[in-house]
Amino acid sequence: MRYTGVTARGIVMPVFRAGDDLVSLVAENLLRAANNEGFPIEEGDIVGITEAVVARTQSNYATIEQIAKDTKARLGGKDMGIVFPILSRNRFATVLKAFAMSCEKLYVQLSFPSDEVGNLLFDPDLMDERGVLPNACFEEADFRATFGKTVHRFTGIDYIEYYKSLGDNIEIVFSNDPTNILKYTKNVINCDIHTRFRTRRRLVAAGAEKVFSLDQLLTESVDGSGYNEKYGLLGSNKATDTTVKLFPRACDEFVSALQAKVRELTGTTIEVLVYGDGGFKDPIGGIWELADPVVSPAHTPRLDGTPNELKLKYFADNDFANLSGEELEEAMRSAIAEKDGSLVGSMQSQGTTPRRYSDLIGSLCDLVSGSGDRGTPVVFIKGYFTNFATE
Repeated sequence: MRYTGVTARGIVMPVFRAGDDLVSLVAENLLRAANNEGFPIEEGDIVGITEAVVARTQSNYATIEQIAKDTKARLGGKDMGIVFPILSRNRFATVLKAFAMSCEKLYVQLSFPSDEVGNLLFDPDLMDERGVLPNACFEEADFRATFGKTVHRFTGIDYIEYYKSLGDNIEIVFSNDPTNILKYTKNVINCDIHTRFRTRRRLVAAGAEKVFSLDQLLTESVDGSGYNEKYGLLGSNKATDTTVKLFPRACDEFVSALQAKVRELTGTTIEVLVYGDGGFKDPIGGIWELADPVVSPAHTPRLDGTPNELKLKYFADNDFANLSGEELEEAMRSAIAEKDGSLVGSMQSQGTTPRRYSDLIGSLCDLVSGSGDRGTPVVFIKGYFTNFATE
């Protein structure tokens, strides 16, 4: 019998560079790890590769000059506003430099008390204490007079001062209503990630003349830059003070090629996904990890869909409450083996949140690989499709 369920291993890899054959290097290092540490590679196993190394080996980078040129061509180069950027040195500061370079005057509208992913400007309780409603609008002097210091609890950065320092033409205003920016300019980039379609629609309806989202900028190469035809600047990270790494492209081709390469070397079909940020929220800081547009930009077909699971504790407390020991275990296995069709809405599945496989597995990969110096940008998962009835 089996004594373990899902296991995940971070696989140590070399430091990847632009132009490296990522498919071959991942496959070869995975097999080396399996041989040296004695774990088999079997049907249904999963390999996750972080989006960062895919983009790096593709050399999918852009400079602030290239971003500024594309932005100026689309927005006109005069006055311009951006709404709802996240507060991040890694995720947005370099892009903001480029936006400031692209125009004569730049209005930056921040949401409050936090950005979209939960980075706080101030303690939300201050809004209650000072009688501020969510629909209030502020210019900087009034905002400072009302809320005082805005130092980020984790980074120690005052993002208002920091963002202003990235261009001598930047003015910062505050509102949770995207259409507030239209008091200053009719040319707008909405920088939110997961609410971008609604925000853009509201801006257009309110009379904006030129409106673009981050996923509509750098969708093709500019002066030899990298690009992403689907996500543009969404999912980009700081590479240097003057360049960003973009979200990887052609990921569907990559996962298929890696699956084929491992099959060639082992005779086994594994599943493959590219993953970025995990879809989870820090309970202390309140920060939602998902600053990428999606958890997984590509995965092999078996990783489509959602789990279809029974809740074992429901059966133990209800249908099989009078059973115990081997009799209870056998009844559980039979119930699992006999489940048929979708269990959505069934009391037998209550408490099993139907998140997508790619989101669940990508989040697991992100937690295992970490975001620092572990050196494991590849994660190998076994047993994900097993259950209590699996022999």
